[in-house]
Amino acid sequence: MTESIAHPQVVSQEAWLAARKAHLAHEKQLTTQIDKLHAERRRLPMVKVDKDYVFQGPNGKVGLRDLFEGRRQLIVYHFMFDPAWEQGCAGCTDYVDALGDLSMLNDRNTSFTVISRAPLPKIAAYKELRGWDVPWYSAFGSDFNYDFHVTLDKGVAPVEYNYRNEAELEARHPGGIQGEEHGLSVFFRLGDIFHTYSAYARGTENLTNAYMLLDTTPYGRQESFEDSPPGWPQKPTYA
Repeated sequence: MTESIAHPQVVSQEAWLAARKAHLAHEKQLTTQIDKLHAERRRLPMVKVDKDYVFQGPNGKVGLRDLFEGRRQLIVYHFMFDPAWEQGCAGCTDYVDALGDLSMLNDRNTSFTVISRAPLPKIAAYKELRGWDVPWYSAFGSDFNYDFHVTLDKGVAPVEYNYRNEAELEARHPGGIQGEEHGLSVFFRLGDIFHTYSAYARGTENLTNAYMLLDTTPYGRQESFEDSPPGWPQKPTYA
């Protein structure tokens, strides 16, 4: 007895295989385009970070350089957590829940941390509630969230989000947007610290595993198949 619910068309094995091969060709085309996009990202220029940002962590005050933990690259997830809130954003919570094991980042000279504007005691309580071990720092009292456009308050700094200014945001969102927003920023350490990349809104949706996070960095996955500038570190492609 067949249930009367919506379902894909039922065909023969031969017809299914033909359809799957046609779809595979489209998947391969998309993979090629994505690889080109990642290569273009690795060649983006970078800008020096001039401010000495100070964050609150479990061991006291730290600077942006400390968050690298001696590594070359740093990925920061901007977690929405207003100082007045008792708990973090539900969507950002789902993001961190989906992260999984990020040890591959450390193996590739990359650190990952979460930063919010809520005071450290609220962050610590929520982190314990969720059972997370991801590094998480407070930017309370710092310009960091405003400078990287994830706290929007025109009384503090010009409003900009997802590379749109206040007028452009107003046109898309009548009434504009204010308050906390989410995003992801990437930093690179030479003698100085440089900002290489930031993504906001839906640009962070798929960045919940180590490979996707590495794709946002200048050095990428560090695999031999990647089209990277000369001198970029690479690891052998696994069989």
